[in-house]
Amino acid sequence: MQSRRKLRFRLIVSFALFGFGLSALFAVAALYVRAKVEDQLVVSALQHDVDQAVENKHLHPDLPLKSDLIDAWLWSDRTIYKAPLAWQNLATGVYDMKDVDESGRPRHYKLAVSRKYGLIAFVIYDISREDLGKQQLILSLVGAVLLFSLLSLTIGLWLSRKVLKPVSELANRLRDFRKAGKAEPLAPHFADDEVGELAHALDEYSARLTAMVERDREFNSDVSHELRTPLAVISSTTELLQGSPDLTEKLSERLKRIERASRQATELIEALLLLSRAERRGPTRGETTEVGKVAADVIESQRPQMRGKPLSIELAVSEPVNVNAPASVLSVALTNLVGNAIKYTLEGSVRVEVGDGRIEVIDTGPGIKPEDAERLFQRGVRGEGAGGSGAGLGLAIVRRLCELYGWDVSMRPRADANGAIASIKFS
Repeated sequence: MQSRRKLRFRLIVSFALFGFGLSALFAVAALYVRAKVEDQLVVSALQHDVDQAVENKHLHPDLPLKSDLIDAWLWSDRTIYKAPLAWQNLATGVYDMKDVDESGRPRHYKLAVSRKYGLIAFVIYDISREDLGKQQLILSLVGAVLLFSLLSLTIGLWLSRKVLKPVSELANRLRDFRKAGKAEPLAPHFADDEVGELAHALDEYSARLTAMVERDREFNSDVSHELRTPLAVISSTTELLQGSPDLTEKLSERLKRIERASRQATELIEALLLLSRAERRGPTRGETTEVGKVAADVIESQRPQMRGKPLSIELAVSEPVNVNAPASVLSVALTNLVGNAIKYTLEGSVRVEVGDGRIEVIDTGPGIKPEDAERLFQRGVRGEGAGGSGAGLGLAIVRRLCELYGWDVSMRPRADANGAIASIKFS
């Protein structure tokens, strides 16, 4: 995993590397140019000197051999054997030579050779002092590279602080807005430069986002009002009809189903509004909600979904579990889980267990694959199995409600038999 570096750190490192690279490149170029020019000058001077020595000896045989450089020797074709063996077969030119002196120390020198008029001249130029000077130059250049690198690092530190100061100020103002809960214009606080342009763009984005949130809030309020009104009418009407003295048992059962459906729709609307506002609300009057009681109500409301299947549904409460959440929110979550268990189980049982700070819905349906357990909570993903439809949105709504209240919802296949286990663990 690549670590993310701050912009200031990257700016400092880039500036330091640029200074180091530039100074190192200059040092290498200086060494190369010095070596190239020095070699050309020395070779040219040696060749001129040895050729001049041969010419002078040819024109004035009685004059001694003289060279402007350090050492010079002259032999004829017959006495060349007196020269060192390594020199004897060298043609006219300048050669880079390495050997040892009389004391056994290594020696580095350039040897100029000239063969002319039956004479063979040698001129030696000791370059050990130039090698020492080259080493001193290299040390000086290394010191200069380190000095300029340190200077570049210092300038990078100063520039990064100065350049990124407006960006840091912009970030601090955005954090202050988040704490205050109200956005204020940013552009007036910055100069007309790139940061100012960014602040102006953020102001425009904030204005559009605020308008969108306001429209969404108004829409939610309107929808809530428009949907709750007819549901309240349906609920009050069914309540009045249930009080009629001539009501038959069959008609009474149908009215109860209408009343349960109306209550479920009301609870679903309330839960969806909480999700749309990302608003976490506790139960009224500071009371807690008993999970077992809500589960019992959900089971009774879902019994009609069994439609005569050879299926039993039961509730087992090993210990009371209370949560700080509205009963409507818990009811919506459990309705989806219990409803899915009934839908996918053709025969057998659906068991709802409450205890140990959780609730589990255990069925004997076709089960799920372990790799599909998490994917089923994604929006629009439908399960495979009985009924052919599955949960496209229900489990996604359950996941969002649980995240809003800090609960952990999960699904897993049963280990002892066919079926699945849906679980909500309350924090």
